[in-house]
Amino acid sequence: MSDFATRCPGVFCSATLLVVLEVLNNEFDVSEMSWNRTVFKLLTSLPLRTKLKDWRRDSNNAVIKRFIQPVDRQTYFDEVKLQMDAKLWGEEFNRHHPPKQIDFFQMAVLEFVDRPDRPLYHIENFIEGNYVKYNSNSGFVLGDEAHRHTPQALSHFTFERSGHELMVVDIQGVGDLYTDPQIHTVSGTEYGDGNLGTKGMALFFHSHVCNPICTNLGLTPFDLAPSEIALLTANPSASNDVGTVSRGTEEIVVLPSQYQRTHLHEFLRMRSSSSIGSCASLTDSIGEWTANDIADDDGNDSDGGIQLRSRLSSVGKNTISVTSYESTNHIENSSDSVPRRRPRLFSEASSASVTKIDEADRAAFRQSIDKKNRPSGVLAEIEARQKLWDAEEEDSEECDEIRKQRTGGSVLGQIHLDMAKYHEMQRFTKPDSTGYDHEAAFYHLRHAADCGNLEAIITTARIALNLPHDVLPDLDLEESDQNTDMGVDYMRMAAIAGDRAALVYLAKAYDTGKGLGSRPISWSESVYWYTEAIEAVKTSDEEGNYDGTMDDPTYQLLGRLGEMYRDGGHGLESNPAKAADYFTSAADSAMAAMKGRLANKYYALAEEMNALIDEDEI
Repeated sequence: MSDFATRCPGVFCSATLLVVLEVLNNEFDVSEMSWNRTVFKLLTSLPLRTKLKDWRRDSNNAVIKRFIQPVDRQTYFDEVKLQMDAKLWGEEFNRHHPPKQIDFFQMAVLEFVDRPDRPLYHIENFIEGNYVKYNSNSGFVLGDEAHRHTPQALSHFTFERSGHELMVVDIQGVGDLYTDPQIHTVSGTEYGDGNLGTKGMALFFHSHVCNPICTNLGLTPFDLAPSEIALLTANPSASNDVGTVSRGTEEIVVLPSQYQRTHLHEFLRMRSSSSIGSCASLTDSIGEWTANDIADDDGNDSDGGIQLRSRLSSVGKNTISVTSYESTNHIENSSDSVPRRRPRLFSEASSASVTKIDEADRAAFRQSIDKKNRPSGVLAEIEARQKLWDAEEEDSEECDEIRKQRTGGSVLGQIHLDMAKYHEMQRFTKPDSTGYDHEAAFYHLRHAADCGNLEAIITTARIALNLPHDVLPDLDLEESDQNTDMGVDYMRMAAIAGDRAALVYLAKAYDTGKGLGSRPISWSESVYWYTEAIEAVKTSDEEGNYDGTMDDPTYQLLGRLGEMYRDGGHGLESNPAKAADYFTSAADSAMAAMKGRLANKYYALAEEMNALIDEDEI
């Protein structure tokens, strides 16, 4: 039993509240759920209005949690912000009329001011019913008979609706009342250690197959390799070995109650035409009905529906107020012929609690994301990036002199690159397999390159050209003009982005004809790329990286330019004056690099070119 329980002899008294604390060893198995917090059940009652026999009713219970390992006090407040941000995204999800309205429980920080070190706990309403973990922050997706569409669609929805900036995962709770979510962001720095960034997003999409709710919400399927789709389609539970195993199953009864059958018109109207709106509560959007009246998003009937009872009405930092027992007793003692109203949860907004500030915050949130929606498909990403480039060129009067950034900035591209690396690490490989899926890994690498990820572009080019590469180092393609042409295309993309190695490769390829595929030698093209490679020493590429000059130093490139202008050919006219200038520059660069003998050679060649110029003038 926790030291907190030993400090609390059974009853904790305050001026307005009587609290009984009970540790739930059976109901909250921390080891089974892989939680990082110890969980307690809090029994509450007003001492003047309630007898002791009422204290153990679930309708009066809350849950308090604390981290198993010591954490900074600010972490408790950051976790509250995380869950409230997830709640906002839940409201945005509900505005798009999914079959099931969802909600995240309100969470607060409870501080015991009279105890040593003033310990902090998280407090939220106790969720009655079977607790289910639908997905995790590391790729787990529940795939057994309790598989649900809504939680997975919610994670996908937040990714697209945020413009690829974040994803709400780790969806868990009872029915469609969720708690303890996690949010992945692009930077991977916010929302605690559970934020895995784009790597976490990649793990989710590898185990996600779009369901009917994704389709109804207009979400775009994430591009998976044919082998990955076949595996997920044939075995939906294939991802169950990743992440935390869920605890229990839960389904909600589809059929309306007897009372609702007699008021079918109102029931259908409340179910079909309502939306969560700006002040978002489940009660506001689906009417005052019991949980048994909510249609299951999977279309599966179940007799194991969960009836939700009244719970705490509000939770503050240091005080707890509870609902009166008269209303609870009325609900539990009512007959089937009397309509049973689904009581509001404390996480739900009421007309009295929604302030103008709340409305303004929600309106600002919706306005901030209205223009961010971005599909999950690569084709749409390529089209969006192309439109952006076209708009930039139209707005720029000197577009030829301004390097347009054609790479970077694509979260989708980074996700595909992370997925390719996960394949290389054999994260998605079965234990009895001898290697990873090379075809799927290259599939995602190509998609990352097509989205403009510079690392993926360079790696794809080097794989196609059979050059050494760091990512997927054991992957080789057959030598052919088609693969070489593809490699040169990607190498050109990398060169445009300012990668010096790519610039040098293209310059040498057009110079010698090696590694060009079906393209012809062109010294004029080679001169352009040599010149860009020399200038690239002074600047970084589009990802902010500088290329060293240990390979192909500047004086060698300048010397080769002098030779090309001296000899002429392959579409380049001989020009002794330019040759002399390049030889002189090569000599100066070699001298700066303490290559005296080579510098003397270039000076001599420059004198020869100057002599030719003098003869032509005579």
